[in-house]
Amino acid sequence: MKKWLTGLLALVLVLSTFTGASAKNDKDKKDKKFRLGVEVLLQDQLNLIKGKRVGLITNPTGVDKNVTSIVDLLHANPKVQLTALYGPEHGVRGDAQAGQYVEKYIDEKTGVPVYSLYGATKKPTPEMLKNVDVLLFDIQDVGARFYTYIYTMALAMEAAKENNIPIIVLDRPNPIGGTKVEGPVLEDKYSSFVGEYPIPVRHGMTVGELALLFNKEFKIGANLTVVKMEGWKRSMYYDETPLEFVLPSPNMPTLDSTLVYPGAALIEGTNVSEGRGTTKPFELIGAPFINSSDLAAKLNAYKLPGVTFRAASFTPTFSKHANKLSHGIQIHITNRNVYKPFETGLYIVKTIHDMYPNDFQFTAPGSDGISFFDKLVGNGSIRTDIKAGKSVEEMKKAWQAGLNKFTHVREKYLLYK
Repeated sequence: MKKWLTGLLALVLVLSTFTGASAKNDKDKKDKKFRLGVEVLLQDQLNLIKGKRVGLITNPTGVDKNVTSIVDLLHANPKVQLTALYGPEHGVRGDAQAGQYVEKYIDEKTGVPVYSLYGATKKPTPEMLKNVDVLLFDIQDVGARFYTYIYTMALAMEAAKENNIPIIVLDRPNPIGGTKVEGPVLEDKYSSFVGEYPIPVRHGMTVGELALLFNKEFKIGANLTVVKMEGWKRSMYYDETPLEFVLPSPNMPTLDSTLVYPGAALIEGTNVSEGRGTTKPFELIGAPFINSSDLAAKLNAYKLPGVTFRAASFTPTFSKHANKLSHGIQIHITNRNVYKPFETGLYIVKTIHDMYPNDFQFTAPGSDGISFFDKLVGNGSIRTDIKAGKSVEEMKKAWQAGLNKFTHVREKYLLYK
């Protein structure tokens, strides 16, 4: 009996070793098949920038599979002349908080001048482009219309067109997948830097695909090249790639942050905290006037797909309700394949509004007469409908026709299956 057990254990050990080695080999093959746009450029298409003065728009997400910065890769390549860097919101090295203006400066590591594309100057000026033969864009998006990097890209495309400079977009994955679209299409009146073009909140496209759509549908007309990825499929979430997750911005620390963001960010247009100043921004939502147990129970009663809500309390260290104990919920995704982030966010906003009518507030209109909430959703009707007591299902019916139309247009620009 003892010999039999010893033999069985040895067999199990051999099989587990073989299985582990096989799984590792499969992963290695998958890793080798997957290449980002930056890797394809440097390995196969260097002729696009060889011997040219390159202006690079990037941030800390502009890295290869080994998490080496494209800034350093280009600077170290003797065949490339990196002459200018441009930083979007949060800067090239990612050390600026949301909304913080970054002045022009010299990058310490490379000695290359860095220009801000956030604040007073969102589009590269002729002065910024005077030593540039070609523009490169390499930034990780998060898949939501109101994330500003895609408009930094669009404005760079406009500048490239106006200054007769070609622009190259190095493609990266949509971290929340490329199969689902959700939410209302932005109406022109509500165009802003958190929504420049009529696309839905969850667009289901990569930055390269968006660049092609922007260039043609919205008549930018730049001399545009998109360097495609290899090995990415539309169904993939970020953790199904061999890539490490690099924070796209200070308040987007994890993949879960990106998954909830297309809906939870609507809270930014209210007096409720979206969790900035905590370790779970956009997953934690609350305010001092909320009863966390009541809110969680109400939201869970809707039985929304792929999500559950936990009563939670937290104290933000900055932003709304800083240093004040707030109560609310934490969003827990139980099945991301059926989870609908925008719809979920709308249920959260409407429910808090209905439960606390004397405390809840939408942000006041700005100098343009438009509430920030309206800019986020892309229209003025949803806020009006919430105040009028309409259901989320009624609101969804109102935007469905526009969403269907966009989905049809979108098909023309999809680069991956």
